[in-house]
Amino acid sequence: MTKDYGGVINELVAGRWKHPQTGKAVAIDIRSIVIKETIEGLEGQLIYPLHRKEKLGVIADKYTYEALGRRVASALRSEGFAIEEIIWGKPISTIEGVEELRHLSRHCDGLIAVGAGTINDSVKYATFLDKKRYSVFPTSPQNAYTTPTASISFDGFKKSLTAHPPQGVFFDLSVVSRCPIRLTRSAFADVICRTTAQVDWLMSHLLFGTAYRRLPYILLAYDEDALFDNAAALKSGHMEAFGMLVRICAIMGLGTCFTSTTHSGSMGEHMMSHYIDMFAGDRHPGSLHGEQVGVTALTMSRLQNQILRRRSPPALAPTRIDEGAMYARYGQEVGQHCIQQLQRKALDREEADRVNHFLEENWERLAGQLGEVMLPTERLWQAMEEIGAPKTPRELGLPQDFYREVVIHSREIRDRYTMLDVAGDAEMLEAFASACG
Repeated sequence: MTKDYGGVINELVAGRWKHPQTGKAVAIDIRSIVIKETIEGLEGQLIYPLHRKEKLGVIADKYTYEALGRRVASALRSEGFAIEEIIWGKPISTIEGVEELRHLSRHCDGLIAVGAGTINDSVKYATFLDKKRYSVFPTSPQNAYTTPTASISFDGFKKSLTAHPPQGVFFDLSVVSRCPIRLTRSAFADVICRTTAQVDWLMSHLLFGTAYRRLPYILLAYDEDALFDNAAALKSGHMEAFGMLVRICAIMGLGTCFTSTTHSGSMGEHMMSHYIDMFAGDRHPGSLHGEQVGVTALTMSRLQNQILRRRSPPALAPTRIDEGAMYARYGQEVGQHCIQQLQRKALDREEADRVNHFLEENWERLAGQLGEVMLPTERLWQAMEEIGAPKTPRELGLPQDFYREVVIHSREIRDRYTMLDVAGDAEMLEAFASACG
């Protein structure tokens, strides 16, 4: 019998896992999440209760079709499903790509995504718009499979859009563990940001009363230490290590379901990664999202550790918004959007004084609370080193002058208050950015 690696996720799906603080069972919207050494021969049985009586489109690209799509389509036919195999020639997670996919799958009642980021996000959003159900067979580890959101670009501006979660997510570790090592490194790098996102989100909660929930982090703690300790084992396809990585990826995605926001796994480090994608242009090295997040998470970790280890708090000034410079940097449409985002979290004189007074009165306690959820940068660096992931902008292939721009200005693209904003409002960010290489 194939080994099951679901762990705590099995308990969540079954409705048996109870929150340790409330004692209440935690519900999730995904009906089935399976993580097994192999699910070969089980695909039809897994899909049947979720999509019975539907004509299904199996969506893959030419690579994921050979890796898993052909096998899934064959198994579904054997189960009696009417199947349309759609091998998407040029997958792209833009609104134009989504519209193309909607046209290609117009005769289908439901869709089965076989692939990773672009395939999954595009199928997710297309089925949301068309009010169809979908399930996904991943071909590499990622967070996005279990979220109810989709990352789609509009005119070069990437947005995290409300969508819907899949009916089922079916991880075949014998397939996932054979994905290119670069994709494994990218997935690993994408989950190390738990610590930086949690510090930012908790800080925002303590300073401004932003809604905050511990639940995603309680679940991530089951595997985080062991995953870091076994980072090197992922390079050899070690099944236990891949089981841990996939569980953490799935829980990172479920964090969005638990909290109705992406804050639990996307704060300052993701702003920097999105800035790279949006504004690098010809300077973009072709790096993957997770690779970028790994590098930016290390940058955020250094900044957070540096500020929180101060004996006295930084003194914040009212947020400076140079609209002329922002229009020059981003153009009219994107510039207006970024100005609006920055205005939503900007400190005026009264609010800056309030926050400064709070920090002066509570700095030791605040730094202690944030320190409890913050990992040393060295811990992240070592794990990234062991798996062989990029750790610096230079290793990522980004010019140093552009990365300095990323650190200074990425806080302008979202209204989430992070340690980038603390450093910016304390006039510390430019000096910090100059030391990032």
